[in-house]
Amino acid sequence: MRILLINPNISQSVSDLIDTEAKLTASAETQIQTVTAPFGVAYIETRFEAMIGAYAAAQLAGDHAGEYDALVVAAFGDPGMEGLKEVLPCPVVGLTQAALASACLLGNKISIVAISRRIKAWYAETVASYGLTERLVSIRSLEEPLPNIGSVQQDKAASLLTAANLCVSDDGADVIILAGAPLAGLARSLAGQLPVPVVDGVSSAVRHAETLVRLNAGQTRTGSFAPPPLKPNAGLPQSIATLLANGHQRL
Repeated sequence: MRILLINPNISQSVSDLIDTEAKLTASAETQIQTVTAPFGVAYIETRFEAMIGAYAAAQLAGDHAGEYDALVVAAFGDPGMEGLKEVLPCPVVGLTQAALASACLLGNKISIVAISRRIKAWYAETVASYGLTERLVSIRSLEEPLPNIGSVQQDKAASLLTAANLCVSDDGADVIILAGAPLAGLARSLAGQLPVPVVDGVSSAVRHAETLVRLNAGQTRTGSFAPPPLKPNAGLPQSIATLLANGHQRL
């Protein structure tokens, strides 16, 4: 089985964290390939940045077409994930959707620990889009600037642990999600330090992707995730134009 993980921001240090956690989590026979956006921002905090990341994810999905059995959009907030489900013939999984699915199996009240205050509104909207707002009791975040996105786990370790503990003591969380690719692998570091289960988005996404491939549940040909109708287009990168054409072939 081959899984492509797309980092839709330009930080190679974040891609390295994603790749390490994915390979630690994946089954022995699963091949992991992690790729980094060729354009965009260092890390995604806002709706507009997510829009840029979604376009980068679409281009990378097309560039590597035929090289994977499942695709993971490896950014919390899942930029472009739902659109890619329309055009790809394989499972497409996002970190938020996968982490929430795992968390829902572990507890009723969910808290998210995020890397910045600005990112909280977008995360709350993402959770709402999956119909899980009633399960979400809090989103806590770091308040200080991030000088190096690739070392946020080390630079802000004490603040992240404090935020996670407050999710439990003050917010009543049954399970905590450590949000975002820059925190990939942190759940392993915090093992045993928190009194509730801790969920990692990357490891959840990889495991859910493996499960979906093995389920072989079939492809969508109708409904809201049916391929886009064939129509004239112009100015698109060839990789994206090919995704549109290939998606139409499933109709």
